[in-house]
Amino acid sequence: MIATALTPSVLSFLARPGRYATIATVNRDGSPHQVLTWYLLRDDAVVLNSRVARRWSTNALRDPRVTVTVSTANGDYMTLAGTLEPTGDRQSAQDDIAAMARRYQPEDVAQRNIETYRVQERMSFVLRPHNVHGDTE
Repeated sequence: MIATALTPSVLSFLARPGRYATIATVNRDGSPHQVLTWYLLRDDAVVLNSRVARRWSTNALRDPRVTVTVSTANGDYMTLAGTLEPTGDRQSAQDDIAAMARRYQPEDVAQRNIETYRVQERMSFVLRPHNVHGDTE
């Protein structure tokens, strides 16, 4: 499957619980950098969140071209290639990481972690894919 937008079938695949994203950014020296991360769907976009000054977010601010791959244990996957746009303010980034914690963790664990996130400087990005491809059954 190849598309240029987040179609309903892609959004359905990405919305299933328990799926993580691997984001690939470009290091200053041109080498790739990959990291596993949480994500949210908002309308027809993918939202990612990072503590400020992490390598992937620093890379994305310098060079916003990324790929994000979401896969399953049985080998189904979707890869989204596009650009990241920093979005919102400190409060929006805090709201995003809190929503992600609640999506990925039991409520009691999420609440404890949200307290930790509140003292961190965080930022959110929106992925605007220009190419989506994958293999799902």
